[in-house]
Amino acid sequence: MSNSGAAARRSSSVTAEEVPDPQVPERAQRRTFTAKYKLAILEEYERAERADRGAILRREDLYSSLLTEWRHQRDRGALEALSSRRGPKPGKAVANAAEAEIARLRAELDTAREVIRVQGELSALLERLSADGAAMIESGR
Repeated sequence: MSNSGAAARRSSSVTAEEVPDPQVPERAQRRTFTAKYKLAILEEYERAERADRGAILRREDLYSSLLTEWRHQRDRGALEALSSRRGPKPGKAVANAAEAEIARLRAELDTAREVIRVQGELSALLERLSADGAAMIESGR
């Protein structure tokens, strides 16, 4: 009886072509879906009979939770929400640009303050030289 069990195991063994590659990619690639694709899948899924919905999810390799999220996006903002991208929001770029502008203006202000300081020192020096020159002219007479 044990021989027949071993024979059954050998006959159901998996071939080398059927074994998936064990190597995991260095970085997983996140799938992205266009708004048109999302709408098409949602429409097909909602038109399908309850029994056929699982087949659609398997065929497209999707999870029902993803469709739920797409449905919420569609309900919130139609195509605008469906085409929204993940990642940094546009406001971040504006904030970064504003910070760069502030830094540039601060550097410009520091330069202007330094120029004003040097001009003050130069004015004081010229005033002293002028006073010294006037004193020399007075003493020379």
